[in-house]
Amino acid sequence: MPYMFEDRTGRVTGSDYDDIYDRMFIRVIPHPRSPARSNNVLAIYNMGRRSTRHGDTRHLERQPLVVLEFAEGAAGGLGNISFFYPPAPSMTMPMNRYLRKTTFFGGSLSRKFRASDGREYRWEHQSADGHEWSCISEENYLVAHYELRQPHMPAYGVSGNTLTIHESYCHLSIDIMASLLIMRYIAEHNL
Repeated sequence: MPYMFEDRTGRVTGSDYDDIYDRMFIRVIPHPRSPARSNNVLAIYNMGRRSTRHGDTRHLERQPLVVLEFAEGAAGGLGNISFFYPPAPSMTMPMNRYLRKTTFFGGSLSRKFRASDGREYRWEHQSADGHEWSCISEENYLVAHYELRQPHMPAYGVSGNTLTIHESYCHLSIDIMASLLIMRYIAEHNL
């Protein structure tokens, strides 16, 4: 069964992503140790259980799994991504090296990344079946897709924003989440 995460806010800079079957709960927030809690430094946490309120601070007791540091100021743009997957040593690299354009002269909304399983995957914007974002494997299998609820669509007790990660790729949930957030940031800031 795929992971089907509800993105509670639809914002890149902070949201809770809760699997509708209560199997995984991911929080994305400004890093608590960043200067002035800047929205340019985001931390991704596996919360272990659903957060029932926005002010839940359990993430402060944990090490983030990934930190995204977007460049600040007039330069703007992409910065660094840091992974903290125990028991592996932490690793930091530039985002533009982690998430590369699929073609030299291609647009920035089609990019590929190497996940923790050593394989390459690519994100494409609005390329398939009404999905806002689609993540595709080297073999052209649909790995994950993200839908952002359109403002004119009603929402009944849920946000309507969903990230679906297909069953064979659930072990890559954090890789998929981190790369999707970078892709959405690129789109939001026209990078």
